[in-house]
Amino acid sequence: MNILTIDTATEACSVALEFNQTLYTRYEVCPQQHSQKILPMVDAVLKEAGATLAQLDGLGFGRGPGSFTGVRIATGIIQGLALGSELPVVGVSTLAAMAQQVIASENSAEVAVAIDARMGEVYFGHYRSNNGVAELVGEEQVIAPEQVAEQLDVATMAIAGTGWNAYPVLTALLGPEHNVRVSYPYARFMLPLAVAQLKAGAGVSAEAVTPEYLRNTVTWKKLPGR
Repeated sequence: MNILTIDTATEACSVALEFNQTLYTRYEVCPQQHSQKILPMVDAVLKEAGATLAQLDGLGFGRGPGSFTGVRIATGIIQGLALGSELPVVGVSTLAAMAQQVIASENSAEVAVAIDARMGEVYFGHYRSNNGVAELVGEEQVIAPEQVAEQLDVATMAIAGTGWNAYPVLTALLGPEHNVRVSYPYARFMLPLAVAQLKAGAGVSAEAVTPEYLRNTVTWKKLPGR
């Protein structure tokens, strides 16, 4: 399947294109520059592949959770691309994408993902590998770090996300060799999740695209020194 995915939900900005069974990607950690970076990245991968949107089967985007502004940027950009091309769109969880990267790179059976949500909370998801594809266990949540510690024994699990080192209660759960595998989502690892949704008929029109914030009231609280 020929498909383009984009993500701007966190400090990282990325694009991935699978075209004629070849992968083309761009990835950059560039806080507060996503709106300037994302479209040139899209243009770059399409030119590198010699492809046009009209030749694709669908589009995918990081629907969140993450930065309110970042999620809105990806939502707006994918709607614009879909309106012009009339391609179906699927939203991919940023938490699932991070779990997918760990599963794909390390063949992990279980992954706990926690992104710092500020305001003393984390965006959290627990995933298992189902034939190499990240599958959510339970539901994605925005919760206090203490609740993560209560829910899971992470000693035997792979971990991903900025939340683990943002709060002492979570850092304390990690052993000396229990490192965070992935800090930010990457559109490349949204591809298999997006393809699965498109094949299942879950694609929607540009007008029906919706982000996922998890938190009803979103406030961006800067870290000290920012």
